[in-house]
Amino acid sequence: MELFWKTRVNLMKIGKVESYINAEIEKKGGLLFALIDPVDYKNPTDAIRAGKEASEGGADLMLIGGSMGAQGELLDVVTKEIKSASSVPVVLFPGNISTLTKYADAVYFMSLLNSRNPYWISGAQMLAAYAVKMARIEPLPVGYIVVEPGGTVGYVGDVNLVKRNKPQIAAAHALAAQYMGFRIVLTDAGSNPADGHIPLEMVKAVSSVCEVPYVVGGGVRTAQAAADVIKAGADAVQVGTALESGGNLKKRVEEMVKAIHEAGKSKK
Repeated sequence: MELFWKTRVNLMKIGKVESYINAEIEKKGGLLFALIDPVDYKNPTDAIRAGKEASEGGADLMLIGGSMGAQGELLDVVTKEIKSASSVPVVLFPGNISTLTKYADAVYFMSLLNSRNPYWISGAQMLAAYAVKMARIEPLPVGYIVVEPGGTVGYVGDVNLVKRNKPQIAAAHALAAQYMGFRIVLTDAGSNPADGHIPLEMVKAVSSVCEVPYVVGGGVRTAQAAADVIKAGADAVQVGTALESGGNLKKRVEEMVKAIHEAGKSKK
């Protein structure tokens, strides 16, 4: 019996990437997760270049994926090349079960909690579980909550979108995610929403109940906006579209990282 329980405990140990995220949040108070979606770039070379520049700019975590088209050889090549140049973990942000590659360090093993379709809550996860195990990449248990307007993920995921003026509903989802055992919570307004990131009041409401790392994605376009989200209570900001165009990417990432880390220190 003692051996049985020791085995169970070993199976439930937190992995290296999750330990890194927790330690960096504790040290810095706020992190930048840089998202590279290969499908959003003209070619793999551009996506790889963006990933390398974001890493050189000081991003605390590199995310790759987002679209269902980010799969196969495209995903393999982009992930492998970005990882070779990155000093921080490279994590997959899956658009479906095919967004997997052995060249990543970990994957957001997400459940889309406010989807109307059980496929996105537990079905896709069941189908992908053995592939994740065989690839020997670390699964990060993420409770995923999509807020209006939701963008493509809202449409594809058949989401019952959380209203922007209903922060307590987002907070209730986050608390439920935590109680169900998810060790990271992600709220997302979708790609490049017209109204920007989720309201700061919602960030405050979610962070007030979260005892696990809380990530805000969708619509964060500037260093100031990123800092405001961190000050409101988020532990990390996930940025994708804002990295895709306009000027020196490395410099823009450096500015955003500086603002986030300063906001994190003031929050601590």
